Amino acid sequence: MKENVDHRVPVLIVGGSLVGLCTSLFLGRHGITHMLVEKHAGTSLHPRGRGINVRTMELFRVAEVEDRIREAASVLADNHGILQGGSLTGDDQEWLFEQIDPGGALARFSPSTWCLCSQNDIEPVLMSVTPTLGADLRFSTELLSFEQDESGVTAIVKNRETGEHSTVRADYLVAADGPRSPVREQLRIGQSGPGDLFHNVSITFRSRMLADVIGDRRFIVCYLTKPEADGALLPVDNRERWVFHAPWHPDRGETLEDFTDERCVEHIRRAVGAPDLDVEITGKAPWHAAERVAQRYVAGRVFLAGDSAHEMSPTGAFGSNTGIQDAHNLAWKLAAVLDGAAGPGLLETYEAERLPVARATSERASARSAEHSHPGYEPEPESVPESVPESVPEAPARGGGRQNGVLSVAMGYRYAQGAVVGADPDLPVVPERMRLCGDPGSRAPHLWLRDPVEGRRKSTVDLYERSFVLLSSEGTPWSGAAGSVAKRMNVRLDAYAIGTGAEADLIPEDGGDWAETHGTTPAGAVLVRPDGFVAWRSVEAVADPESVLYKVLTTVLDRY
Repeated sequence: MKENVDHRVPVLIVGGSLVGLCTSLFLGRHGITHMLVEKHAGTSLHPRGRGINVRTMELFRVAEVEDRIREAASVLADNHGILQGGSLTGDDQEWLFEQIDPGGALARFSPSTWCLCSQNDIEPVLMSVTPTLGADLRFSTELLSFEQDESGVTAIVKNRETGEHSTVRADYLVAADGPRSPVREQLRIGQSGPGDLFHNVSITFRSRMLADVIGDRRFIVCYLTKPEADGALLPVDNRERWVFHAPWHPDRGETLEDFTDERCVEHIRRAVGAPDLDVEITGKAPWHAAERVAQRYVAGRVFLAGDSAHEMSPTGAFGSNTGIQDAHNLAWKLAAVLDGAAGPGLLETYEAERLPVARATSERASARSAEHSHPGYEPEPESVPESVPESVPEAPARGGGRQNGVLSVAMGYRYAQGAVVGADPDLPVVPERMRLCGDPGSRAPHLWLRDPVEGRRKSTVDLYERSFVLLSSEGTPWSGAAGSVAKRMNVRLDAYAIGTGAEADLIPEDGGDWAETHGTTPAGAVLVRPDGFVAWRSVEAVADPESVLYKVLTTVLDRY
């Protein structure tokens, strides 16, 4: 243990943007105290990172912040489609798709729906919650250096307002410090991928007349394709606040100083097709789209998450969602190890599970930019993929999630094979080592339940967060056996019997039978991880259920 330590915490998070704050939220939900340091004075001010997919909203739902985020996003609740056209005043507009979930088919798979909420609106919600869960948030505080040994990480941080230096000792360090991550660079972790894809300048502006030009077209983004004035238009409040992404070509000698207010106003007017449009420029921020993935996510006691681990094209909002899901995956595993419920080997599965997801998803994000003709993106001709349907396929008749790329991309789930459209269908996105007892590591099914005790409606998804969950059919011996095994192992395990009888813990709201609907036998059970993925599924009666459960839990928590 290092001497002269000012602060001791189980986890130190470096970076207080979206992924860092989500890591704080998820750790706090598990009761893990931690410190977060962020060099900037506050949260993001610029509207960006707006699309939250179904999987991420489920995580926010279980963390009990979903309603707050939807409230923060209420002004854009009716914006759904993606529009494309030469301008907004001509007759050549077309919807790339008008609804993300036409017909509401995803409701069969999840209690949540997607949400359009900018990062600058989400982060204050997280900031208001995490301190109540044991987070020590320190903005205007910069990581200067760190070193690790067999028992922990020692970091030197600087308060940028006072100049004071402090020493922090942590069991683990999570680097959520952005695409140019100093932590990743110090660890000398390389990156793979094509690198920079294109560059844009994000221009925020006010215009009251623009709402009249748009009329009742409620889009998420409109791609305007005039060669002399292309760009992407995004509403902020559908009334007078807007964002325009204009192509920037530094490779051609173009500088940020070239984007004067006058040039930006004229560009927006030509793109919209309204030469007299009132435009008041309120801000400009350059950004770079890239496809890069870290070659490693773990180095000893240090973990990469979010943009420090992967950069993706913003088209489709894959990057922020992948980062938030990184944070959730890592948080429950850190909590299990810190609480003594799991061996350190569990932490090795973070990279094994999340790195393949990032590789496949970053490729998909680049492909989406080509499909949508994102302004400034000029891919090599042979790299432009064929168009992929946006619609949701029919649901499977029974069992867990569908092994179909289109659906898993729409929801934000990752299955064992074919998880991401455009990726190698034979690539296991959920690694082979997850496939215990023949189960492919699929997401546990969503089913609406009625809780006779609490007297309220809940989903099976609401049960998965702080512990492993055993779901069994009513009247089976699994619940009692689970309790004794968990006690012996000092592992928290929640067990729920699901059936139609008066004594059932949870009753399917539609009156159906859990075993018949979801493929378990009367003596069967499903063991679900805290992230909602199936760790193991029993499909036939077992004479000695305690020994089976003990074997499964030790495999999941210690050897995996």
